[in-house]
Amino acid sequence: MNSTDNESNTQDLTRHDVAAKLRDTGVVMLTTAVGGDKLVSHPMTIQGVTDDADVWFFVGLEGDQAGALSGDSAVNISIAAAGSWLSVAGHAEFVDDRGKVQELWNDSAEGYFPEGPGDPNLRLLLVRTDSAQFWGLPGGRIAGAAHMVKAMVTKGRAPGGTDTTEL
Repeated sequence: MNSTDNESNTQDLTRHDVAAKLRDTGVVMLTTAVGGDKLVSHPMTIQGVTDDADVWFFVGLEGDQAGALSGDSAVNISIAAAGSWLSVAGHAEFVDDRGKVQELWNDSAEGYFPEGPGDPNLRLLLVRTDSAQFWGLPGGRIAGAAHMVKAMVTKGRAPGGTDTTEL
């Protein structure tokens, strides 16, 4: 693990921490490479997170996202919420498992896949995570903002810290 904590208020980032942060998030930005030189991000709803911090999504085979992923499996998942940011690098793979689709199926997915779990356009996307980096402000957004103002007024060091881990 490579810790680059700029203060002692950020603990070592673990696989468990990454999985918990992903589970606490509904929608993330999933970035894929298109044509080898262009990055494109799409909002995606997390359908499940494993204990290894791997992430399940539903994806339409006929969409731009699926086309991009069939050319390059490298992806990044990013989250920004309440004074903290998480960036997770990994590789995506399409999974054709109707039993897993049924297990992960929920009412919100029906808006995207009106034919239900048997929709022929529906495929599972599994992102196998490789590494993660977290940046956070101590005490969440409100406390973090107060610390930022204090640092600006006193010309002190900005609050927060960062940590990186291999998954």
